[in-house]
Amino acid sequence: MASVQIRDVRKSFGAVSIIKGVDVEIREGEFVILVGPSGCGKSTLLRMIAGLEHITSGDILIGDRVVNNVPPKERDIAMVFQNYALYPHMKVADNMAFSLKLRKAPQSEIDQRVKRAAEILSLTPLLDRYPRQLSGGQRQRVAMGRAIVRDPQVFLFDEPLSNLDAKLRVQMRTEIKELHQRLKTTTVYVTHDQIEAMTMADKIVVMHDGIVEQVGAPLELYDRPANLFVAGFIGSPAMNMLKGKIKAGNPATFVANDGTTLPLAMVPAGSDGRPAVFGIRPEHVRLDPNGQPAKVVVTEPTGAETHVVVHFAGQEMTCVFRERIAARPGDTLTISVDPSITHLFDAESGLRL
Repeated sequence: MASVQIRDVRKSFGAVSIIKGVDVEIREGEFVILVGPSGCGKSTLLRMIAGLEHITSGDILIGDRVVNNVPPKERDIAMVFQNYALYPHMKVADNMAFSLKLRKAPQSEIDQRVKRAAEILSLTPLLDRYPRQLSGGQRQRVAMGRAIVRDPQVFLFDEPLSNLDAKLRVQMRTEIKELHQRLKTTTVYVTHDQIEAMTMADKIVVMHDGIVEQVGAPLELYDRPANLFVAGFIGSPAMNMLKGKIKAGNPATFVANDGTTLPLAMVPAGSDGRPAVFGIRPEHVRLDPNGQPAKVVVTEPTGAETHVVVHFAGQEMTCVFRERIAARPGDTLTISVDPSITHLFDAESGLRL
């Protein structure tokens, strides 16, 4: 395995700038996920690590070697694509062995590596089947097996679960994480699904419009988002954002645009009257008989939880309750928030206060 260093990397297609100066350090054995909305540049960055896209400026290092001009086959990486990219006329064993045959590896080594990968991924009974005889999840495991047999320094995954149904995605998330824990190979994984990022990564890189918004451990990003974009992107349902201003005092409060007053644990010095955005996670809203009124708009029972959209502080807000709520649209609930687990952002810059 090897570290990966991305140093002030930029990518432009003509006059259009796609990657705008990205710096990321990935340690040996780390599982790092690049996450962000479509068009943020995450797949382009992954393809530059793989050598499938040229770098406009900056450096990418794998280990201690700058690989800007190194061909993909000489980078000692293995990539798993979204569409599996299996050879339909080859059986599973031949698909997995193909890269080793191109290297002219001894047949005994090929057989040994294919057998080991098949055992790791529970593919042994499927080695004599063709891709058309496999389910989507089995095909994805074969694609992973083809990467494993190469024994690379770095694994690259480009949205590998996008084509799978919801139940299979959950299963494959677990399998990929177990695989990393077993092999300890440095892994860079791209997804637009923040649930995948939260559940699988050692470290998350949140990208937006070609730049890195924040880098950190999953719960670090969840508990202390650096700005409004990260706060709104990480977490499902998304964080509620209320616009208003800070009112200093003892205690300090946040006054929403409609006059609703909410408690604050602390505020920056000299911030009285400062326009701000008050953030509260849906699961941190609680039912409180002494709380403030919120009019129910929609209820969405999911079984373990009930999602309730309410009209509060002049806008719609999502609440997640573990209790069974028998509320109907038009009913009024009384809710409150704990100021110690709320978030406050500057209205102009979007940065965390």
